Amino acid sequence: MDATLKWNGRMNFNATADSGHAIILDSDASVGGDDQGSRPMELILMGLAGCTAMDVISIMRKKRQNVTKFEVAAHAERADTHPKVFTSAEVKYTFWGKDIDPKAVERSIQLSENNYCPAQAMLAATMPITHTYEIIEE
Repeated sequence: MDATLKWNGRMNFNATADSGHAIILDSDASVGGDDQGSRPMELILMGLAGCTAMDVISIMRKKRQNVTKFEVAAHAERADTHPKVFTSAEVKYTFWGKDIDPKAVERSIQLSENNYCPAQAMLAATMPITHTYEIIEE
């Protein structure tokens, strides 16, 4: 996998990777940016949420669960001093649908955590990650 960042001036970069899709990275004014894009650490947290979300919804579909809406929210705590790494994370999965089986949800999350999500495996090697879920019956 490769990524390339092209500087647009100040703290603004246009980033692309193997898929060819572009995103903008920037910082806020307090560190020389213009607040025109995501922060790099935000992208890491979004990567964690996105990686596990794709796993879990794929597994839930295979389990033929009637999920009509799905969200994943991730929260990370950071160290107070530089390099201000993540020290812990919480991932919450919210499912909407009809007759969703909690055991299917738990197994899908477990499979993502332990078998499929490389972002989760990599980050879990350096910090604790907790998982919660909610099922909202429609």
